Amino acid sequence: MSNATEQYLRWRSQADLDPELASELAEMQNDEAEIRDRFYRELAFGTGGLRGIIGAGTNRMNVYTVRKATQGLADYLNGTSLPKSVAIAYDSRIKSDRFARETAQVLAANGITAYLYPRLEPTPALSWAVRYLGCGAGVCVTASHNPAQYNGYKVYGADGCQITLEIASKIQNCIEQVDCFRDVKRLDFAAALETGTIQFIPEDCLDAFLDAVLAQQVGDGVGISDLKLVYTPLNGSGLECVTRLLKKLGVTQVTVVPEQEQPDGTFPTCPYPNPEIREAMEKGLELCEKVKPDLLLGTDPDCDRCGVAVPDGRGGYKLLTGNELGVLLLDYVCRTRRGLGTMPQDPVAVTTIVSTPMADPVAAKYGVELRRTLTGFKFIGEQIGLLEKEGHPERYLFGFEESYGYLSGPHVRDKDAVNAALLVCEAAGWYAGQGKTLLDGLNDLYAEFGCYRSGLHSFAFPGADGMAHMGQLMRRLRENPPVAFAGVPVERVVDYHAGGTGLPKADVLEFQLAGGARVTVRPSGTEPKLKLYLSVVAETEEQAVELLDRLAADAADQMQ
Repeated sequence: MSNATEQYLRWRSQADLDPELASELAEMQNDEAEIRDRFYRELAFGTGGLRGIIGAGTNRMNVYTVRKATQGLADYLNGTSLPKSVAIAYDSRIKSDRFARETAQVLAANGITAYLYPRLEPTPALSWAVRYLGCGAGVCVTASHNPAQYNGYKVYGADGCQITLEIASKIQNCIEQVDCFRDVKRLDFAAALETGTIQFIPEDCLDAFLDAVLAQQVGDGVGISDLKLVYTPLNGSGLECVTRLLKKLGVTQVTVVPEQEQPDGTFPTCPYPNPEIREAMEKGLELCEKVKPDLLLGTDPDCDRCGVAVPDGRGGYKLLTGNELGVLLLDYVCRTRRGLGTMPQDPVAVTTIVSTPMADPVAAKYGVELRRTLTGFKFIGEQIGLLEKEGHPERYLFGFEESYGYLSGPHVRDKDAVNAALLVCEAAGWYAGQGKTLLDGLNDLYAEFGCYRSGLHSFAFPGADGMAHMGQLMRRLRENPPVAFAGVPVERVVDYHAGGTGLPKADVLEFQLAGGARVTVRPSGTEPKLKLYLSVVAETEEQAVELLDRLAADAADQMQ
């Protein structure tokens, strides 16, 4: 009998098993492949916490895996000198509210005060609450931009940043000691509310978060109130905070996409609620054809990513990539602060190793130090913390990653789509004052620095054998690296797992090509996917697009 089958039978033998999960297990009793997939491992816990498909099993998101993770978090926290309190937020996903309450109940039973937002709120509002309330940790129940069948459990440190590799390892060790049926402590929710071991986060915390976002405004606000916007929260948690911020900015011409306005964890209009994906923004683009706004804004379900579309000059709308918006906002922040005399001494901007190389010459133009981190906004947040420890948090100007994450202030330590909405409106208002759109501004930057283009391709490796296949592929690329992509020679290979890069070791390979092109290969930290990041630069858009397409086709072949 396999270990997966043993675990399956053990779960089925629990007399008080959640009825919904018990029904799922009964239905799969003759399906060995399904049993293996659900029980062949424990759901992995890392710097992104937990993330997985909702359902019964050790390799699924359910009340038992959430309780087990929370018991491990409580054991870790109680073994430290950190404050014995945790802030909790959740988004619109299926079972997010229940998983958040289960988290609070387990923490309360372990003598840890649980502060819970009374309704769904953005992930950056959780990062804010951790420090505002002086907590030892934070938990956000969300699977970010994953499909509807997923949910997740992000853990934050006392600094409001997603946990480091070291802390994740310590929490994982504690989780491994917990039996999800035998060892978890849990209080009744209503009783814990009565005693104050569970408390709802007060409204002044969210009000202060929005005030802190507004305080990140870098310009004088001219032109913002004249903007006309279409906004979609993609059935997620952004509606309240984004619309309140827009009102504070004086933006009154806002049309919310009706099909995607209200929270709905089934995401009925798009199977992949990610503003990086055109299909998710399609309803917004359709509404743009009627409303003719200056901007389309879209935030993902937990409102930490922001997508933007702008008029294309031909009567339609163009979706900007994360890299395009990142360099636009970097240039806008630097240009505006230099113009107003608010540029700090020794300014710092931060991005990741897979984000566009175009950020380097843009930062250099303004005398800004550009730091690159591993993929994941927690590493950008970590840089803010380091500057704060040095006594100079004001040096931090802006951070972004290619996956639609942006942050212009130290108010939180995670990407913040509410903050991104502020910056996009500011930049659009400023460019409108010059008689230009954001797309005009981007083309100006291409004319100045060269025509950069980037691409991202993902290769899925689902099931129990998927992770092993990914590992084999990465080993092959290390042992026998390509000498060229699409005929463009590889000039240098950077293996971030080998060390010597000044960054923590990571399972990432970067192939630097002649002419400034780059191919980076990285297994996802949250999904069974291999991600391929491409970047090129050329004199014209046509040349850049043609080279990018050739690289994509050849690189895809080499990933087989």
